[in-house]
Amino acid sequence: MDKKECKQEAAATAEKDNNGPLIEDEIERSKVGIMRALCDRQDPATKEVDDLMIRRFLRARDLDIEKASTLFLKYLTWKRSMLPKGHIPESEIANDLSHKKVCMQGHDKSGRPIVVAIGNRHNPSKGNPEEFKRFVVYTLEKISARMPRGKEKFVTIGDLQGWGYSNCDIRGYLAALSTLQDCYPERLGKLYIVHAPYIFMTAWKVIYPFIDANTKKKIVFVENKKLTPTLLEDIDESQLPDIYGGKLPLVPIQET
Repeated sequence: MDKKECKQEAAATAEKDNNGPLIEDEIERSKVGIMRALCDRQDPATKEVDDLMIRRFLRARDLDIEKASTLFLKYLTWKRSMLPKGHIPESEIANDLSHKKVCMQGHDKSGRPIVVAIGNRHNPSKGNPEEFKRFVVYTLEKISARMPRGKEKFVTIGDLQGWGYSNCDIRGYLAALSTLQDCYPERLGKLYIVHAPYIFMTAWKVIYPFIDANTKKKIVFVENKKLTPTLLEDIDESQLPDIYGGKLPLVPIQET
């Protein structure tokens, strides 16, 4: 099917179906329609997603339809394998949940949910790599499901207070990064890395080359002495976790 046929099919689809909120940008709207038509011919599950999801995949590939379609079709295949029930049962990730290593509460000044990942609560020697992968997917699904109307991104505070070699999990970090970038593109709005000890930089040097350019722009290392003022630039005190000088207690993600 050539581009002209794709445009015609996309226009017809837009007239018949409601694929979610209208995308205002004309170029993005056009490319979303073309990509939807292309992908739908290869995987009918394309019909199950809204235009905003397709746009996120497009944006992750700088609006390159071919590259975005390849990534999106891989995602649909991955989803059938990883989420055959449509969700990750908590019974399958009980160990990771018990450590309360990820919390979610409040929102920033842009209305994006705030997630806190506590690095020293992750101990790979006491866990299972496959369970951790499922835990990452559970977490991202939970965040996406709790996304306020009109919002697509979340912010994360990666807290490395007390992080040491026993917490280091390069394989796990890379698996989580791959899942975030390839299956939940353009969901991360900003990542604050706080309380990072010097020894963490050894692990960071290994991870950094695997972070794509769009994600790198969203990562900020925050100095301890500037921690609260920096977070308050984007998060109101009433929504900031209390451990950073705000008002909200941490809430484990399974309790949200």
